[in-house]
Amino acid sequence: MIDHYDWRGGREAMLRFGPDTGPLAIIAMPLFEEANRLRAFAVGLCRALAARGVASALPDLPGQGESLLPTEDARFEDWRAAFAAAAVQVGRSVHGVALRSGAVVDVEAALVSRWRLAPIAGAAVLAELRRATTTGARARGETVAVRIDADTDAPILLAGNRIALSLFGALADDDAVAATVGVPLRTLRLASDPLPADRKVEGAPLWRRAEPGNDLALAALLADDIAEWITRCGG
Repeated sequence: MIDHYDWRGGREAMLRFGPDTGPLAIIAMPLFEEANRLRAFAVGLCRALAARGVASALPDLPGQGESLLPTEDARFEDWRAAFAAAAVQVGRSVHGVALRSGAVVDVEAALVSRWRLAPIAGAAVLAELRRATTTGARARGETVAVRIDADTDAPILLAGNRIALSLFGALADDDAVAATVGVPLRTLRLASDPLPADRKVEGAPLWRRAEPGNDLALAALLADDIAEWITRCGG
């Protein structure tokens, strides 16, 4: 179902899946290009959760996805405020499911528990955008340069995204995956990921593909894990 949520900066779209009663998860999508690559996968995950009796909400962030706000007008603090407002609006106890850099934006939301897939911090998001910018420039035979003009406060162009200088700085300062205090946390990573996790699973990193893709088997596996985790957390 197509829905929406309101926050202090306006109104954004939100997809809803699953039953009207029972446990509910809210999905924090990754930022920028990874959101495009994982959109179909996220929808598949929501449908898999619905098949297990878990409802879910998939909100767009301001300046991301289908938002009408230009990307260059997106702000770090607004992402967190908007996601927190979406979690409140869905109307009952909510469990968080963050995909990759979704862990950057879910930290202010009132959540019963948090579940994360291959989380990264804001600084890592910038590193990925810089890498994509460098790769694209070299492929075109161009000189690699990321221009930052603090005097004019002009947006910075990274991998086709116009990013406000304030957002660039906030992401750069976010150099560690946000910790949780007083809220149960479970982290999953792919088997190829050397970083620590509560569980490692087999699968390809869809967020690194050149084009959007899907993996319904992986979505089903993760949905099983999320549903079991929610049950353990009192969902």
